[in-house]
Amino acid sequence: MALVKPIPTLKQLRHLVALAEHEHFGRAAEACLITQASLSASLKELEAIFGRVLVERTKRSVKMTPLANQVIERARNVIVDVEDIVDLVASKEQPLSGDLRLGVIPTIAPFLLPRVLPKLRAEYPDLNLYLREAQSADILTDLKSGNLDLALLAFPYPAEKLETFIFADDPLWLAFGADFEIGGREQVTFKEINVANLLLLEQGHCLRSHALDAVHKSNSADNILLQGTSLTTLIQMVDNGLGETIVPKMAIDGGIARGTKVNFRPIFGKDASRQIGFAWRKASPRIDEFKLLAECFQAELATPVSPNRRSA
Repeated sequence: MALVKPIPTLKQLRHLVALAEHEHFGRAAEACLITQASLSASLKELEAIFGRVLVERTKRSVKMTPLANQVIERARNVIVDVEDIVDLVASKEQPLSGDLRLGVIPTIAPFLLPRVLPKLRAEYPDLNLYLREAQSADILTDLKSGNLDLALLAFPYPAEKLETFIFADDPLWLAFGADFEIGGREQVTFKEINVANLLLLEQGHCLRSHALDAVHKSNSADNILLQGTSLTTLIQMVDNGLGETIVPKMAIDGGIARGTKVNFRPIFGKDASRQIGFAWRKASPRIDEFKLLAECFQAELATPVSPNRRSA
């Protein structure tokens, strides 16, 4: 009779990955919803199965051995594959039901989600949608590691080794204060934007990159010094006469300028819009569900909403 190799459990592998991510027994245990003693015992059992030390423990630090790092890399793939199997079975029972972890960027979340979520709750009451708002790079990292199922992003944005589905365009508009001279023009071009007065989001926001790429094709400025942490902050800066900014139509429709004297004009020309879409892992078994979800978002974006803007 052939000897049966001892096999680690999925739970033990999850505990090892959690410790590697948090680099602290207490925080890793909390993330796994177990006690620190239970986490420590689980990892000792895992080391006993392998017959190797995986975690170097001291009073002040936790360090993974080189072997542990190799195990963790493969363990992450195993965990994602098992979760995909569970999702595959669940998706065959009823579309858009059960848990779905969605990552959304800050320049979309507060403006689109309030419009879409009520409809989703009404049409798919068995869907448990867990949301995480973060910048694009962090969302894609979590998506690839299996911590998220789906990402709602603005494109163009590099999404290597992922499937993407673009379902809408979101035009870019110029936001300007009451003292800004624009004459009777109904639209502007990127070439007409004064880069010296331009306010943009801080580093890491994809809208900043979209705006910079478009502006620099028409202007020679290398640095834009004034920046904000959110679109709402930028609008307040514009309202206080500090400059102009570029905002997506979605934010205008969402009432971002409500209570201010900020004006808007559409920007005309190439690159004067961003694309809205989903990204997911290629191996995900829920592609049909994701496309069904995209239809809900697309239908809402196609619904006219009167933007809160005043004429200049």
